[in-house]
Amino acid sequence: MWLESLDIYSFRNYKKAQLSFHQGLNVFLGQNAQGKTNILESIYFLALTRSHRTKTDKDLLQFSEKQLHVKGLLHRSTGKLPLDIELTERGRVTRVNYLKQTRLSDYIGHMNVVLFAPEDLQLVKGGPALRRKFIDVELGQIKPIYLSDLSHYNHILKQRNAYLKVSEKVDLTYLSVLDQQLAEYGSKVIQHRIEFLKKLEIFAQNKHLEISDQKEKLTLSYQSSFSFTDSVNLVDNFLTELKKGRKRDLFKKNTGIGPHRDDICFFINDINAHYGSQGQHRSLVLSLKLAEIELMKETTREYPILLLDDVMSELDNDRQMKLLDTISEKIQTFITTTSLEHLHTLPNELKIFHVSKGTVIEDQEKEH
Repeated sequence: MWLESLDIYSFRNYKKAQLSFHQGLNVFLGQNAQGKTNILESIYFLALTRSHRTKTDKDLLQFSEKQLHVKGLLHRSTGKLPLDIELTERGRVTRVNYLKQTRLSDYIGHMNVVLFAPEDLQLVKGGPALRRKFIDVELGQIKPIYLSDLSHYNHILKQRNAYLKVSEKVDLTYLSVLDQQLAEYGSKVIQHRIEFLKKLEIFAQNKHLEISDQKEKLTLSYQSSFSFTDSVNLVDNFLTELKKGRKRDLFKKNTGIGPHRDDICFFINDINAHYGSQGQHRSLVLSLKLAEIELMKETTREYPILLLDDVMSELDNDRQMKLLDTISEKIQTFITTTSLEHLHTLPNELKIFHVSKGTVIEDQEKEH
């Protein structure tokens, strides 16, 4: 798949921008704080209905504006597909092929993106929330039922936590009903995640062996906040642990176990990668990103769109080569950078856009 055009209205520092892209490589060139990342963010927003940089919708609106609009024309193997998302005071309005979608899970998945940004290099050493977000974003794009199950789980979790906070005397019958629902949807979320990680590990291992010259074997492990024997007994195990932790939950007024507390652990040659070198962390994250591309291709039969936000300067020549070799020609790629000097072996066919103060100008000389 590839994005032919993008129209942005009142998004970040863009009042209006209308762009057409190359099917292969597109480079946004400019100094920092000019709006390069905002372009990538708008593409990400078009795909996933949210930003990768903020949880606050107001941050996306241009100053004093009350709504924004992002439109794109996507090419898939089945034909052209117009996508459209508006952010209004009443919430999101999404359209696929001009038809309004009733649920976000019906919209997400039409356009698949893989983002690689400097903050991703914290995936190994950062907090568990980063790793949960990583799995939610990637899995949500290729398995719509996951988004639905996760949404139900989060809704019930919110209800349970709110009840724990306000109730002086707890109705154990009502709490048991909430526990049952939480365990059912939470177990589905955990199963989806474990299956996804098993598949991702296969691709990530191969990529990591290539990058490390066959010296390092990468393995991924799902770290649940409670122990369970197998997926058949997962709901029962979840309920048992909720009952065990009830005293703790009543005291702390929140829910101590569940997929909202889970984590992923990475191992290099059976040693926790947390203790690895910075170079090993870079190789690990690069392997994961390249693996995501291949897994999405296998699942959806189409390559995703790749967004590289100022990340090439973070990678040495060898890792850059691994990345550029993978993406050349077959994957539409968007790169933001302050300079072309550290970009090696760029393809002949590409588009370069100069970005300055929220204005994007296509470099006509550089397009081949």
